Amino acid sequence: MTAIVPPPIALTIPPERAAHEPPEARGLARDQVRLMVSDRRTDRIVHARFRDLPEFLRAGDLAVVNASATLPAALTARRSGGGEVTIHLSTRLPAEMWIVEPRNAVVAPGEVLGLPAGGTATILIPYRRSARLWIAQLSLPVEPVEFLHRWGRPIAYPYVPGDWPLALYQTVYATEPGSAEMPSAGRAFTPEVLARIRGAGVELARLVLHTGVSSLEGDEPPYEEFYDLPAAAARAVHSAKTRGGRVVAVGTTVVRALESAVDPGGEVVASGGWTDLVITPRRPIRTVDALLTGLHEPRATHWALLEAIAGRAHLERAYRAALDAGYLWHEFGDLHLIV
Repeated sequence: MTAIVPPPIALTIPPERAAHEPPEARGLARDQVRLMVSDRRTDRIVHARFRDLPEFLRAGDLAVVNASATLPAALTARRSGGGEVTIHLSTRLPAEMWIVEPRNAVVAPGEVLGLPAGGTATILIPYRRSARLWIAQLSLPVEPVEFLHRWGRPIAYPYVPGDWPLALYQTVYATEPGSAEMPSAGRAFTPEVLARIRGAGVELARLVLHTGVSSLEGDEPPYEEFYDLPAAAARAVHSAKTRGGRVVAVGTTVVRALESAVDPGGEVVASGGWTDLVITPRRPIRTVDALLTGLHEPRATHWALLEAIAGRAHLERAYRAALDAGYLWHEFGDLHLIV
């Protein structure tokens, strides 16, 4: 699927604005990260802490979360000619096939990479003509999830130099293993915040979308991801709309899943499978009224989805406010609620 997206805005995020470690390592509880709340209709911007989130929701709203759990999807592989390469397992396919990303390494079809405990990854063909993603066949001594929990580690990028345990890459409501990287918009939730939200009359619904690796290069569009939107979540969305409540998506992954489950009549229905939906301002949002999200680099695919919800002018105003106020970016950083 080819996406028609607007060019990214002329906004540079300084390297020092990356969150280089989990907030816990900075002396903060999960729910003490900062929260910027921006009203896309009035351009009003409020700075708060995430534990203040219930104050910005109202009775009758529905918060929809992604219950996918993060896998320790980075492995060290041995090359037949010597040397090692880090391989990221992005997406599980049928018949022991995976979409994989060999990090900073040139590989070729037919190359066999040695994995721990006698496992192998045979490189087959580029994925969708990508220069960095490949389809590989894995041969593992145990089931893949067990294998990764024994020998894998969480995917981490250079802006996070330390080694952090998998627990710090999980949301508190994660139940379904399958994401290569954490659906990080929900990381700041704690049981206490969830209880306060429910106490304020806000309902909670769960779906699953298993994220692949996010290190997009060259503004390449998002690729297919597996999702499952159960009947209970579809009913909850319908009920919220009927009573006049807002559907608050916790993360862009939730937006993608919800929008993939809309039938021709505009209703969210129980569904699942692979979605290649790319959301842009040219494709109107039909289900989501508010979005809780991390702070993204101004890449076209991320910004196209955000612009479809909030509009470019509002996003520019909000991001410049976040820069002025010292917010932190990426998975261990601060959050943005667009209402």
